[in-house]
Amino acid sequence: MIKQPIIALAWLALATPAAAQDDPLPDAARAMIDAAIANGDADDVEAVINAARAAFPDDRAQIDAIWTDYQAQQAALAAETAAAEEAEIRQAGLFENWSGQGQIGGFQSTGNSDEFGVTAALQLEREGIDWEHRLRASADYRRSEGVTSREQFQVQYEPRYQINERLFAFGLAQFERDSRQGFSARYSASGGLGYRVIDNDAVEFSVKAGPAYRVTEFVDGTSTSRLAGLLGLDFDWQVSDTIKFTQDANSTVETGGEALLIVDSSNTSLSAVTGIEAGISDSLTARLSWTIEYDSNPPAGAVSTDTLTRFTLIYGF
Repeated sequence: MIKQPIIALAWLALATPAAAQDDPLPDAARAMIDAAIANGDADDVEAVINAARAAFPDDRAQIDAIWTDYQAQQAALAAETAAAEEAEIRQAGLFENWSGQGQIGGFQSTGNSDEFGVTAALQLEREGIDWEHRLRASADYRRSEGVTSREQFQVQYEPRYQINERLFAFGLAQFERDSRQGFSARYSASGGLGYRVIDNDAVEFSVKAGPAYRVTEFVDGTSTSRLAGLLGLDFDWQVSDTIKFTQDANSTVETGGEALLIVDSSNTSLSAVTGIEAGISDSLTARLSWTIEYDSNPPAGAVSTDTLTRFTLIYGF
């Protein structure tokens, strides 16, 4: 956007007749171009250059030379800045250049009912030249009348290697605990390929798929281990400067049979989280989310589908 002082200066130049001077470029044109360059806004400079071309057509060659020189200087400055940023990333230590966000919520009631609940989540990301690392952890705990009604924990670590602008390879290690679904621990490891279908300032959409291996330890003391296939998607839409829509889903489909002639029923699990985020300040965001978790073959006494709606505050850093 052209700043008001620059606009005023440009109009002044247009209204001032060019006098014969030693310098082929009139002082008025030189003054408004220099002022735009000093202002530091590339859009302002381009707009003023165009105004100068219209006001002083006989001096277009001089104006074009100034514009070409300015563009070359800006390109050199951008290259220097990019090189410095790349060097900083390459020299960064293991615990440097991480960014992320944390969220927490909870409740407690006493009197006619005695209840306590807490939900918390942490998401960290580290972007390098070719590598990207993602670490996510979440916890949901609820206790009512002395009985634990919800106890769910999850930790994920996902490294990614960018093969080209769209294609990437990934690995995924995950730990889960959900007593309501009948397992005290579930470990999974997978890897494969992903593709950024859409990647711009407003929308990011990627899909990934690959083989997986999953070990489940049930609350009754039994356990299973199976090969599986993993399919995932990530979708983020920056609706406006302050509103963001997110959709993340992972589906793991296990092979039903195990060794030799032992037949085991197959199991499909799905976890999907839909969220809407509204910015409150530069670092604080309000988030409303809806989670669905599905297991096609839950243990006895458990149902296949769980849903959870929650409101949390997110602090970004």
